[in-house]
Amino acid sequence: MKKVITNGVLALIILLSLSANAKESLMMATTTSTDNTGLLDYLAPKFEKDTAITLKWLATGTGKALKMGENCDVDILFVHAPASEKKFIKQGYGVNRKQVMYNDFIFIGPKNDPLKLSGMNINLALKTIKEKEVTFFSRGDNSGTNKKEISLWKKALKNVPESQKWYMQTGQGMLSTINMSSQMGGYTMSDRGTWIKYMSQHKNDNTMKIVLEGSKDLINQYSVISINSQKCANAKEDLAKKFTLWINSSKTQTFIADFRLLGQALFIPNANN
Repeated sequence: MKKVITNGVLALIILLSLSANAKESLMMATTTSTDNTGLLDYLAPKFEKDTAITLKWLATGTGKALKMGENCDVDILFVHAPASEKKFIKQGYGVNRKQVMYNDFIFIGPKNDPLKLSGMNINLALKTIKEKEVTFFSRGDNSGTNKKEISLWKKALKNVPESQKWYMQTGQGMLSTINMSSQMGGYTMSDRGTWIKYMSQHKNDNTMKIVLEGSKDLINQYSVISINSQKCANAKEDLAKKFTLWINSSKTQTFIADFRLLGQALFIPNANN
């Protein structure tokens, strides 16, 4: 009897010890660009080293990421669709939205640029694509990039050419969409970070180039949003706050600034702006 009690106590001590040593984890839903570029693979070990919190994430379009937040599937979002993010917070699903960094959107196409879009303003370029019916690849996935692209079509044409044969909706992430565009000699819109990643992968085999860039309409802001624990009882709002403070710290903002491929910055930190 004494042996049984001793073994039971020992098992309890081991269980408590394992529980005490178990690392906390934070679940994030994020846009594909923070994942495809390698940014999160670069930041996650630094976050764990500084906080002992393991960062886990699912990369998807911003629209789906926001829906995961509504469904209480994650603790924090790292996304890039400001209008949708503000609506998400107004509806009570998110709190503590903080901007982290930005880059910009660009239009890319074949190196010979058959439509000669280089130097055009965005409205004229989109009207030219429509008039000439040259293949344009849209992600068509309700991502932050797709939301921005749709807003630009609406500004230029008052509607989105969804029913047109030349307007191809891939339903895929940005890297896959650029690949399809390259293979079929079409145009598409990308965030700059993913474009730099694509160039680093293809190098001399790259058949694409930037044809439109630099407009103030193409700024691409990324922000983090904690899931409201009053809406989602299981949301780890305390850990989400720690991540927000960490990623907006001057130390981490420097990490983001130093994250480069081909000598180019993929994201520009702007947490305090």
